[in-house]
Amino acid sequence: MISHRFRILIAAMALLVLAQPSAAQTTKRVPQGRAEIQMSFAPLVKKSAPAVVNIFTRKIVSERQSSPLFNDPFFRRFFGDNFGPGRRGGGRRRKVQNSLGSGVIIRPNGTIITNHHVIEGADEIRVVLTDRREFDAKVLGRDPRTDLAVLKIDPGSERLPSLRLRDSDDLEVGDLVLAIGNPFGVGQTVTSGIISALARTQVGINDLNFFIQTDAAINPGNSGGALISMGGALVGINSAIYSKNGGSVGIGFAIPSNMVRSVLAGLTTAGRVRRPWFGAAGQTVTPDIAATMKLKRPVGILINNVYPKGPAERAGIRVGDVVTHVGGHEVNDPDALRFRITTRALGNTVRLKYLRKGRPGKVRLDIAAPPEQPPARTTELSGANPFSGATIANLSPALADEIGADIMARGVIIREIRRGSTAARFRFEPGDIVRQVNGAEVKSVGKLQRMLSRPVKRWRLAVERGGRTLRLSIN
Repeated sequence: MISHRFRILIAAMALLVLAQPSAAQTTKRVPQGRAEIQMSFAPLVKKSAPAVVNIFTRKIVSERQSSPLFNDPFFRRFFGDNFGPGRRGGGRRRKVQNSLGSGVIIRPNGTIITNHHVIEGADEIRVVLTDRREFDAKVLGRDPRTDLAVLKIDPGSERLPSLRLRDSDDLEVGDLVLAIGNPFGVGQTVTSGIISALARTQVGINDLNFFIQTDAAINPGNSGGALISMGGALVGINSAIYSKNGGSVGIGFAIPSNMVRSVLAGLTTAGRVRRPWFGAAGQTVTPDIAATMKLKRPVGILINNVYPKGPAERAGIRVGDVVTHVGGHEVNDPDALRFRITTRALGNTVRLKYLRKGRPGKVRLDIAAPPEQPPARTTELSGANPFSGATIANLSPALADEIGADIMARGVIIREIRRGSTAARFRFEPGDIVRQVNGAEVKSVGKLQRMLSRPVKRWRLAVERGGRTLRLSIN
C-alpha cells in the first residue's frame, strides 16, 4: 500500500513538472530590437511586383434586342421562337464586354504569361505596367488545355523587369509564398500565405490537372498573376479558387512553374505545344486493388492499356504493371503521371519505377511526341447518309492530344458539324467517334466513306461519346 505521505509527495512533484515551461515555450521571446520588429516582405515585393502586370480586354458581342414580354413562356408557347423583334436574325445590337486579369513578365523583351481564360475571345488586349504605362498586346500562342497563354508587348529597346522561373518540384508544403495580382480591379495587390498542398489533381479546372494549392488570398482578377517564392522566383501562375461566394476562402490553385516552362517553350518557338506522351493508360490503385495484388499499401497506377509501339511498350511496360515513380517522384493517379511526363523535354529520357507481380523494376522511358499516324485525312462527308455535313478525321495520338481526346483512342472522330446539315439534325456532336456502320467496324476515313456510299434501307450506327456507346437505327 502506498502511504498517504508518499501520495502527497507524488502530487507535489506532478504540479512542479506542470509548472515548468515546455521546450516550445522556452524558445518564444519578444522581438529583441527595432530591426526584428520591422522585418517585412517589402524588399521582396519591391523587387518582384514590377514584373506583374494588369491585363484589360475588350470584345464585341451581339445580343438580341427585344422586349422581355417575348421571352415569356406563355407567348412562346403560342407564337414560337420566331415571334417578336430580334427573331430571324433581326433586331440585334452590338455590345462591348470588358474583363480584367493579371499577367507576369517572364522575359525582359516584353513576353508575358497569363491564363488563357483571361484573354479568350478578346478583340483588344491592353497591358498596364506598375508605372501606369499602357501597351497593346498580341497573342504569341495559347494552350487551352493548360489554361495558359503567351502575350507580347513592344517596349522598344528597354529591358522590362521580369521574374525567373523556379523549379516547382523543389517546393514543400509549408513554404511561404506571395500572390500578386489585380483582384476585383482595385489595382495591384499582394497577399501572403503558405503552400497548403502539392500535386492537387482532382480540381477539374483544365485537361492537365496538377496544381499547387495555397492559402494566400486569390480573388477574381488575380487570374494570371504570380505566385512567388521567398527568393523572388515565379513558382506558379494563379489560376482558380474554391469558393461558394466568389471570394477567397483560403483555397487557391496555381499552375506549377514547370508546366509554365514547357508550354512557354512550345508556344514561343513552334507556335504550338507538342506534349510528350506515355503511350499507356491506367487507373489509380485503390485499397481493394492493392489487397488483390498483395501490395503493402495503395500506390501507383495500374496499367490496363498499352499503345502498340508507343514509348511505354518500347521501354518494356506491360499491362498489369504498377507504375509508382517517374523521375524520382511518386505518382498515385493518372493526372500525376501525365504531368510528370508532359513537363519533360522532348528527346530526353526519364527513369520509371514499377511493380510487376509484386517485384520492383526500373526502366528508362524515351520522351517523345505522339505520332501523327495514321494521317488525319480531314474530310467533310456528303450524300444521302446520316453523317452528311460532318467533318471527320482519322484519330492518331497527335490529333487526340491536340483536341483533348483520349490519347489511346483509335478510329474515326467527328471534328465539326455543319449547321443545318443532316448530321446536325441527327444530333451528332464534335468529338463523337464512329465505331460501327451496319455491324461493320469503322477503322479509317476511307472505309467509312465506302460504307456510306452504298445505298441501304436502314442505317444501324454505333457512336462513342464520352466513354459511352450510343446505338441508333435510322431509316
